[in-house]
Amino acid sequence: MQTVTVDIINDEAIKLLENLESMHLIKLHKEDDQLLKKTPIAMLKGKMTKQPLEEIDRQLKELRDAWE
Repeated sequence: MQTVTVDIINDEAIKLLENLESMHLIKLHKEDDQLLKKTPIAMLKGKMTKQPLEEIDRQLKELRDAWE
């Protein structure tokens, strides 16, 4: 068995894929199923906003100071 990922450009493609699934030629997975299989790092990618280095340094200093 092979797994591939496709980008659907036209909604008619969904109908074709569903027909192939009904003939037991392929198995479709909902997007939620795919999210469960991703690594935690892949799930987090792009979730953080970019910050200036100075801001990150300031936040780290605050965290370190809180432990002292």
